[in-house]
Amino acid sequence: MSRVTFDKLCDHARETALLQSVAELLGWDERTKMPPAAGAYRAEQMTYLSSLAHRRQTDPQLGEWLDELVVSDLASDRHSDAGATIRQMRREYDKLTKLPQSLVEELTRASVLGQQAWVEARKNDDFVTFAPILEQIVSLKRQQADAIGYDECPYDALLDDFEPGETTKNVARVLEALRSELVPMVAAIADSSRTPDLDLLKRTYPIDSQETFGKQAATAIGFEFNRGRLDVTHHPFCAGMGPDDCRLTTRYDEHFFPSGFFSILHEAGHGIYDQGLRGDQFGLPPGSYLSLGIHESQSRMWENMVGRSVSFWQHFYPEAQETFREALGNAQLEDFCFAVNDVRPSLIRVEADEATYNLHIIIRFELEQALINDELAIRDLPAAWNQKYRDYLGIEPPSDADGVLQDVHWSAALIGYFPTYALGNLYAAQFYAQAAHDIGPLDEQFERGDFTSLLGWLREKIHYSGQCYTASELVQNVTSKPLSHDALIAYLREKYTHYYGLN
Repeated sequence: MSRVTFDKLCDHARETALLQSVAELLGWDERTKMPPAAGAYRAEQMTYLSSLAHRRQTDPQLGEWLDELVVSDLASDRHSDAGATIRQMRREYDKLTKLPQSLVEELTRASVLGQQAWVEARKNDDFVTFAPILEQIVSLKRQQADAIGYDECPYDALLDDFEPGETTKNVARVLEALRSELVPMVAAIADSSRTPDLDLLKRTYPIDSQETFGKQAATAIGFEFNRGRLDVTHHPFCAGMGPDDCRLTTRYDEHFFPSGFFSILHEAGHGIYDQGLRGDQFGLPPGSYLSLGIHESQSRMWENMVGRSVSFWQHFYPEAQETFREALGNAQLEDFCFAVNDVRPSLIRVEADEATYNLHIIIRFELEQALINDELAIRDLPAAWNQKYRDYLGIEPPSDADGVLQDVHWSAALIGYFPTYALGNLYAAQFYAQAAHDIGPLDEQFERGDFTSLLGWLREKIHYSGQCYTASELVQNVTSKPLSHDALIAYLREKYTHYYGLN
């Protein structure tokens, strides 16, 4: 009888995934192709779909099936496909049934309208017009936290949406340990007499050539364009609408090469993870990504540890020089590599170097908590943002467009998302070090243009298992160590000793 019930549970979940994939497609279209005047109706479309999905995810029949299955033999091995499916769906059901249907609908509507308002506000450098919808979103997220419940602080309930089982207290502890190592490293780099020639990156890079070159690189590292595509948007993202439909987006700057290229590698890393999940389990926990921190580990690994390495460019630089003759024809490989690994405080998170990137995350992490705890008013958010940039990075945004309005996340009600970027950096470094240990010197492979060994290792160790393990279990299983900042610091120290002559 349990097997029959389990099959019903899986069928129900797959049908729900169909609804959610349609909503995902509408979300992609809204941020890439939708005409501006269609925004209000799109909000209603997506609200309707999210409402249908929530009803299915909280159907009392689902609860009855889960009551039977959690005590069955199918649940005895919590790491098996069946065990993980039952465990994860029970967890999600218990969480979602605490959320009122009306709140789910209000959040969806506000997030769609919020993203549309954010695009205009950023374009016009106008926080004042964006403030009312952000006020509404923050209020709704407080209601969400209260409905779900929490042990220590309301932010815990929101963080759990993106990093299941993680706590605000533990994230703060990990980030503080990382910050304590990064601050003196960044100071030592600032004192170095070595500086790269950044003018190399600010020459003319035709956008059509950037797209072609970026797609070539994404294909080489493993993204399958017969199962995906690349488009332009205001803020790069990756969206999956099914096991064979993964959409990457980027934005280009004709006079700043890294903006488009490294966004493509980053989003391709996300896409490679999505394409590596088991298609026959789509809509079920074994075919779903584990957490956004683990997801981010894949994008940051391909963007930085692979894409900014000397060995990567030893393979791709001749092609880059041929593609961008005016900009790179006479530029030396070492000078180019130094430029794309430059370290200095900067305003824009997505273009920050690897050493200062996590300081951007800490700023957002602290501001989010203050907003949710009602310790910071929306009207005071720009000033608080600017003050933290002065305190943490020694710089101040000249405008809200390059300051508090630079990220799409808050407009999309993704409060609790930002810490996963820092966790992703930590996971990435630990996985990368283990991969090098298991499959041999990666630099030698990259120099030959061979990325298949690393891709295969990631497929086996990380992608295939989906949600069969928790993030902490996966890290322990793969690396035989708990999550730590040690691997990231060791990686950064080795890289920047080469460029900046650190002691």
